[in-house]
Amino acid sequence: MPRTRDPKELFDAAVAGDRAAVARLLSVVERGGPAARDVSRLVFPRCGDAYTVGITGAPGAGKSTLTDQVITTIRGAGEEVGVLAVDPSSPFSGGAILGDRVRMQDHALDQGVFIRSMATRGHLGGLTLATREAIRVLDASGFRLVLVETVGVGQVEVEIAQAADTTVVVVNPGWGDAVQANKAGLLEIADVFVINKADRPGVRETERDLKSMLSMSDLGDWTPPIVPAVASTGEGVADVWAAIGDHRRHLEGSGLLEGRRRHRLEDELREIVVRRLEQEAYQRCADAFERLLVGVLERRVDPYSAADELVETLRGGED
Repeated sequence: MPRTRDPKELFDAAVAGDRAAVARLLSVVERGGPAARDVSRLVFPRCGDAYTVGITGAPGAGKSTLTDQVITTIRGAGEEVGVLAVDPSSPFSGGAILGDRVRMQDHALDQGVFIRSMATRGHLGGLTLATREAIRVLDASGFRLVLVETVGVGQVEVEIAQAADTTVVVVNPGWGDAVQANKAGLLEIADVFVINKADRPGVRETERDLKSMLSMSDLGDWTPPIVPAVASTGEGVADVWAAIGDHRRHLEGSGLLEGRRRHRLEDELREIVVRRLEQEAYQRCADAFERLLVGVLERRVDPYSAADELVETLRGGED
Protein backbone atom coordinates (compact mmCIF):
# COMPACT_ATOMS: atom_id res chain seq x y z
CA MET A 1 0.00 0.00 0.00
CA PRO A 2 1.20 3.60 -0.55
CA ARG A 3 2.58 5.35 2.48
CA THR A 4 -0.12 7.40 4.15
CA ARG A 5 -0.69 9.16 7.44
CA ASP A 6 -4.46 9.11 7.14
CA PRO A 7 -5.82 6.93 10.00
CA LYS A 8 -8.92 5.87 8.03
CA GLU A 9 -6.90 4.63 5.06
CA LEU A 10 -4.50 2.80 7.40
CA PHE A 11 -7.40 1.30 9.32
CA ASP A 12 -9.14 0.02 6.18
CA ALA A 13 -5.88 -1.51 4.96
CA ALA A 14 -5.15 -3.11 8.35
CA VAL A 15 -8.61 -4.68 8.51
CA ALA A 16 -8.01 -6.05 5.01
CA GLY A 17 -4.87 -7.81 6.27
CA ASP A 18 -2.10 -5.34 5.41
CA ARG A 19 0.53 -5.84 8.15
CA ALA A 20 2.44 -2.69 7.18
CA ALA A 21 -0.73 -0.72 7.87
CA VAL A 22 -1.05 -2.39 11.27
CA ALA A 23 2.50 -1.30 12.11
CA ARG A 24 1.79 2.27 11.04
CA LEU A 25 -1.39 2.40 13.12
CA LEU A 26 0.63 1.30 16.14
CA SER A 27 3.13 4.09 15.44
CA VAL A 28 0.27 6.58 15.41
CA VAL A 29 -0.93 5.25 18.76
CA GLU A 30 2.55 5.60 20.25
CA ARG A 31 2.95 9.18 19.08
CA GLY A 32 -0.36 10.18 20.61
CA GLY A 33 -2.23 13.36 19.80
CA PRO A 34 -5.34 13.89 17.65
CA ALA A 35 -4.38 11.19 15.15
CA ALA A 36 -4.19 8.60 17.94
CA ARG A 37 -7.67 9.58 19.06
CA ASP A 38 -8.86 9.13 15.47
CA VAL A 39 -7.44 5.61 15.52
CA SER A 40 -9.23 4.90 18.80
CA ARG A 41 -12.56 5.98 17.34
CA LEU A 42 -12.03 3.73 14.33
CA VAL A 43 -10.88 0.55 16.07
CA PHE A 44 -13.04 0.58 19.19
CA PRO A 45 -16.30 -0.57 17.54
CA ARG A 46 -14.48 -3.57 16.01
CA CYS A 47 -12.91 -4.71 19.29
CA GLY A 48 -13.79 -7.19 21.99
CA ASP A 49 -12.96 -10.56 20.41
CA ALA A 50 -9.23 -10.85 21.19
CA TYR A 51 -8.05 -12.69 24.30
CA THR A 52 -5.04 -10.96 25.84
CA VAL A 53 -2.27 -12.65 27.83
CA GLY A 54 0.23 -10.55 29.77
CA ILE A 55 3.68 -12.01 30.50
CA THR A 56 5.78 -10.22 33.11
CA GLY A 57 8.48 -10.86 35.69
CA ALA A 58 11.82 -9.62 36.91
CA PRO A 59 14.50 -8.72 34.33
CA GLY A 60 16.42 -11.86 33.37
CA ALA A 61 13.59 -14.22 34.31
CA GLY A 62 13.37 -15.46 30.73
CA LYS A 63 10.13 -13.78 29.69
CA SER A 64 11.15 -13.26 26.08
CA THR A 65 12.29 -16.86 25.66
CA LEU A 66 9.05 -18.06 27.22
CA THR A 67 7.02 -15.74 24.99
CA ASP A 68 8.88 -17.09 21.96
CA GLN A 69 8.03 -20.67 22.93
CA VAL A 70 4.39 -19.78 23.64
CA ILE A 71 4.18 -18.29 20.15
CA THR A 72 5.47 -21.60 18.76
CA THR A 73 2.82 -23.49 20.74
CA ILE A 74 0.05 -21.19 19.51
CA ARG A 75 1.16 -21.51 15.90
CA GLY A 76 1.37 -25.27 16.30
CA ALA A 77 -2.36 -25.18 17.03
CA GLY A 78 -2.94 -23.20 13.82
CA GLU A 79 -3.87 -19.92 15.51
CA GLU A 80 -2.58 -16.45 14.66
CA VAL A 81 -1.11 -14.21 17.36
CA GLY A 82 -0.14 -10.60 17.81
CA VAL A 83 2.71 -9.78 20.20
CA LEU A 84 3.55 -6.49 21.91
CA ALA A 85 6.92 -6.25 23.66
CA VAL A 86 6.39 -3.24 25.91
CA ASP A 87 9.28 -1.11 27.15
CA PRO A 88 8.44 1.84 29.43
CA SER A 89 11.89 3.38 29.07
CA SER A 90 13.38 2.90 25.61
CA PRO A 91 11.62 4.09 22.44
CA PHE A 92 12.89 1.39 20.07
CA SER A 93 16.57 2.27 20.10
CA GLY A 94 18.29 -0.30 22.28
CA GLY A 95 17.77 -1.77 25.72
CA ALA A 96 16.17 -5.10 26.49
CA ILE A 97 13.50 -4.79 23.82
CA LEU A 98 15.99 -5.02 20.98
CA GLY A 99 17.15 -8.33 22.44
CA ASP A 100 13.57 -9.48 22.85
CA ARG A 101 12.89 -9.12 19.16
CA VAL A 102 16.12 -10.92 18.26
CA ARG A 103 14.98 -13.89 20.35
CA MET A 104 11.69 -13.93 18.42
CA GLN A 105 13.24 -13.80 14.96
CA ASP A 106 12.28 -17.42 14.24
CA HIS A 107 8.76 -16.06 13.70
CA ALA A 108 9.74 -13.03 11.64
CA LEU A 109 8.65 -14.55 8.32
CA ASP A 110 5.54 -16.23 9.70
CA GLN A 111 2.46 -14.40 8.38
CA GLY A 112 0.49 -15.79 11.32
CA VAL A 113 2.61 -13.82 13.81
CA PHE A 114 2.87 -10.06 14.22
CA ILE A 115 5.54 -8.83 16.67
CA ARG A 116 5.99 -5.23 17.69
CA SER A 117 8.21 -3.53 20.27
CA MET A 118 6.60 -0.41 21.60
CA ALA A 119 7.15 2.44 24.01
CA THR A 120 5.10 5.53 24.68
CA ARG A 121 6.38 8.71 23.07
CA GLY A 122 3.57 11.12 23.80
CA HIS A 123 0.35 9.19 24.29
CA LEU A 124 -1.99 10.94 26.72
CA GLY A 125 -1.93 8.80 29.86
CA GLY A 126 1.44 7.24 29.07
CA LEU A 127 2.26 3.63 28.46
CA THR A 128 -0.82 2.06 30.06
CA LEU A 129 -3.33 3.73 27.77
CA ALA A 130 -1.05 3.39 24.74
CA THR A 131 -0.80 -0.35 25.35
CA ARG A 132 -4.56 -0.72 25.58
CA GLU A 133 -4.98 1.14 22.30
CA ALA A 134 -2.30 -1.02 20.68
CA ILE A 135 -4.13 -4.15 21.79
CA ARG A 136 -7.29 -2.79 20.18
CA VAL A 137 -5.44 -2.15 16.93
CA LEU A 138 -4.36 -5.80 16.85
CA ASP A 139 -7.86 -6.93 17.84
CA ALA A 140 -9.51 -4.89 15.09
CA SER A 141 -6.91 -6.21 12.62
CA GLY A 142 -8.15 -9.75 13.20
CA PHE A 143 -5.85 -11.18 15.86
CA ARG A 144 -7.85 -13.26 18.32
CA LEU A 145 -4.85 -13.85 20.58
CA VAL A 146 -2.58 -11.04 21.80
CA LEU A 147 0.51 -11.52 23.97
CA VAL A 148 1.86 -8.53 25.90
CA GLU A 149 5.35 -8.93 27.34
CA THR A 150 6.65 -6.32 29.79
CA VAL A 151 10.22 -5.70 30.88
CA GLY A 152 9.94 -6.16 34.66
CA VAL A 153 7.84 -6.09 37.80
CA GLY A 154 6.91 -2.70 39.21
CA GLN A 155 4.07 -0.21 39.22
CA VAL A 156 4.19 0.27 35.45
CA GLU A 157 4.03 -3.46 34.87
CA VAL A 158 1.16 -3.86 37.35
CA GLU A 159 -0.76 -1.23 35.40
CA ILE A 160 -0.02 -2.86 32.06
CA ALA A 161 -1.08 -6.25 33.43
CA GLN A 162 -4.51 -4.74 34.06
CA ALA A 163 -4.92 -4.62 30.29
CA ALA A 164 -4.65 -8.43 30.08
CA ASP A 165 -7.30 -11.10 30.55
CA THR A 166 -4.74 -13.56 31.93
CA THR A 167 -1.46 -12.44 33.49
CA VAL A 168 1.52 -14.79 33.72
CA VAL A 169 4.22 -13.90 36.26
CA VAL A 170 7.61 -15.49 35.54
CA VAL A 171 10.03 -16.17 38.41
CA ASN A 172 13.24 -18.14 38.74
CA PRO A 173 14.47 -20.69 41.31
CA GLY A 174 15.89 -19.06 44.42
CA TRP A 175 13.59 -16.06 44.15
CA GLY A 176 12.20 -16.51 47.67
CA ASP A 177 13.27 -13.16 49.12
CA ALA A 178 11.99 -11.33 46.08
CA VAL A 179 8.66 -13.15 46.35
CA GLN A 180 8.18 -11.69 49.81
CA ALA A 181 9.36 -8.25 48.77
CA ASN A 182 6.95 -8.18 45.82
CA LYS A 183 4.12 -10.02 47.53
CA ALA A 184 1.41 -7.39 47.15
CA GLY A 185 2.16 -6.67 43.50
CA LEU A 186 2.43 -10.33 42.55
CA LEU A 187 -0.84 -11.26 44.20
CA GLU A 188 -2.53 -8.35 42.51
CA ILE A 189 -1.60 -9.35 38.99
CA ALA A 190 -0.74 -13.08 38.85
CA ASP A 191 -3.20 -15.56 37.36
CA VAL A 192 -0.49 -18.09 36.53
CA PHE A 193 3.00 -18.42 38.02
CA VAL A 194 5.80 -19.90 35.93
CA ILE A 195 9.04 -21.00 37.57
CA ASN A 196 11.30 -20.68 34.56
CA LYS A 197 14.82 -22.16 34.38
CA ALA A 198 13.46 -25.06 36.39
CA ASP A 199 16.56 -27.12 35.56
CA ARG A 200 18.41 -25.10 38.20
CA PRO A 201 18.50 -25.81 41.96
CA GLY A 202 15.87 -24.22 44.19
CA VAL A 203 12.69 -25.04 42.27
CA ARG A 204 11.01 -26.80 45.19
CA GLU A 205 11.88 -23.99 47.60
CA THR A 206 10.49 -21.36 45.23
CA GLU A 207 7.32 -23.37 44.69
CA ARG A 208 6.95 -23.77 48.45
CA ASP A 209 7.38 -20.02 48.99
CA LEU A 210 4.78 -19.25 46.35
CA LYS A 211 2.29 -21.73 47.78
CA SER A 212 2.82 -20.33 51.26
CA MET A 213 2.20 -16.82 49.99
CA LEU A 214 -0.95 -17.90 48.16
CA SER A 215 -2.29 -19.85 51.15
CA MET A 216 -2.36 -16.67 53.23
CA SER A 217 -4.29 -14.72 50.63
CA ASP A 218 -7.95 -14.38 49.75
CA LEU A 219 -7.88 -15.59 46.16
CA GLY A 220 -11.56 -16.23 45.52
CA ASP A 221 -12.47 -19.08 43.16
CA TRP A 222 -9.13 -19.17 41.34
CA THR A 223 -5.78 -20.15 42.83
CA PRO A 224 -2.93 -19.34 40.45
CA PRO A 225 -1.24 -22.58 39.36
CA ILE A 226 2.54 -22.82 39.67
CA VAL A 227 4.08 -24.29 36.53
CA PRO A 228 7.77 -25.24 36.25
CA ALA A 229 9.33 -24.74 32.81
CA VAL A 230 12.62 -24.53 30.97
CA ALA A 231 11.77 -22.08 28.22
CA SER A 232 15.18 -22.38 26.55
CA THR A 233 14.40 -26.00 25.64
CA GLY A 234 10.61 -25.76 25.46
CA GLU A 235 10.14 -28.05 28.45
CA GLY A 236 6.92 -27.31 30.30
CA VAL A 237 5.74 -24.64 27.83
CA ALA A 238 2.76 -26.76 26.78
CA ASP A 239 1.79 -26.92 30.46
CA VAL A 240 2.05 -23.14 30.69
CA TRP A 241 -0.26 -22.70 27.73
CA ALA A 242 -2.65 -25.28 29.20
CA ALA A 243 -2.75 -23.34 32.49
CA ILE A 244 -3.56 -20.17 30.56
CA GLY A 245 -6.35 -22.04 28.81
CA ASP A 246 -7.69 -23.29 32.15
CA HIS A 247 -7.80 -19.73 33.46
CA ARG A 248 -9.57 -18.52 30.34
CA ARG A 249 -12.22 -21.23 30.66
CA HIS A 250 -12.64 -20.33 34.33
CA LEU A 251 -13.20 -16.67 33.48
CA GLU A 252 -15.59 -17.41 30.64
CA GLY A 253 -17.52 -20.07 32.53
CA SER A 254 -17.98 -17.97 35.66
CA GLY A 255 -18.82 -14.72 33.89
CA LEU A 256 -15.74 -13.06 35.38
CA LEU A 257 -14.22 -12.27 31.98
CA GLU A 258 -17.02 -9.85 31.14
CA GLY A 259 -16.74 -8.32 34.61
CA ARG A 260 -12.97 -7.86 34.28
CA ARG A 261 -13.31 -6.16 30.94
CA ARG A 262 -16.07 -3.90 32.17
CA HIS A 263 -13.90 -2.90 35.14
CA ARG A 264 -10.94 -2.18 32.83
CA LEU A 265 -13.04 0.07 30.61
CA GLU A 266 -14.33 1.89 33.67
CA ASP A 267 -10.77 2.44 34.91
CA GLU A 268 -9.63 3.52 31.46
CA LEU A 269 -12.42 6.08 31.07
CA ARG A 270 -11.65 7.47 34.51
CA GLU A 271 -7.93 7.66 33.73
CA ILE A 272 -8.50 9.44 30.42
CA VAL A 273 -10.71 12.03 32.13
CA VAL A 274 -8.16 12.58 34.89
CA ARG A 275 -5.31 12.97 32.39
CA ARG A 276 -7.34 15.39 30.25
CA LEU A 277 -8.29 17.50 33.28
CA GLU A 278 -4.71 17.47 34.53
CA GLN A 279 -3.41 18.58 31.16
CA GLU A 280 -6.01 21.35 30.88
CA ALA A 281 -5.41 22.49 34.47
CA TYR A 282 -1.68 22.97 33.88
CA GLN A 283 -2.34 24.86 30.68
CA ARG A 284 -4.88 27.20 32.27
CA CYS A 285 -2.93 28.06 35.40
CA ALA A 286 0.68 27.80 34.22
CA ASP A 287 1.60 31.33 35.34
CA ALA A 288 -0.07 30.98 38.73
CA PHE A 289 1.59 27.59 39.19
CA GLU A 290 5.07 29.01 38.65
CA ARG A 291 4.37 31.92 41.01
CA LEU A 292 3.03 29.69 43.76
CA LEU A 293 5.84 27.18 43.26
CA VAL A 294 8.33 29.92 44.10
CA GLY A 295 6.36 30.61 47.26
CA VAL A 296 6.44 26.95 48.22
CA LEU A 297 10.17 26.70 47.56
CA GLU A 298 10.80 29.77 49.72
CA ARG A 299 8.60 28.35 52.49
CA ARG A 300 6.21 31.33 52.32
CA VAL A 301 3.24 29.11 51.50
CA ASP A 302 2.58 25.41 52.16
CA PRO A 303 1.76 23.04 49.26
CA TYR A 304 -1.87 22.55 50.28
CA SER A 305 -2.57 26.27 50.47
CA ALA A 306 -0.87 26.71 47.09
CA ALA A 307 -3.02 23.95 45.65
CA ASP A 308 -6.16 25.58 47.08
CA GLU A 309 -5.27 28.84 45.34
CA LEU A 310 -4.62 27.03 42.05
CA VAL A 311 -8.00 25.31 42.25
CA GLU A 312 -9.66 28.66 42.93
CA THR A 313 -7.83 30.06 39.91
CA LEU A 314 -9.27 27.27 37.76
CA ARG A 315 -12.76 27.82 39.13
CA GLY A 316 -12.49 31.50 38.47
CA GLY A 317 -11.60 30.76 34.88
CA GLU A 318 -14.94 28.99 34.45
CA ASP A 319 -16.97 32.11 35.26
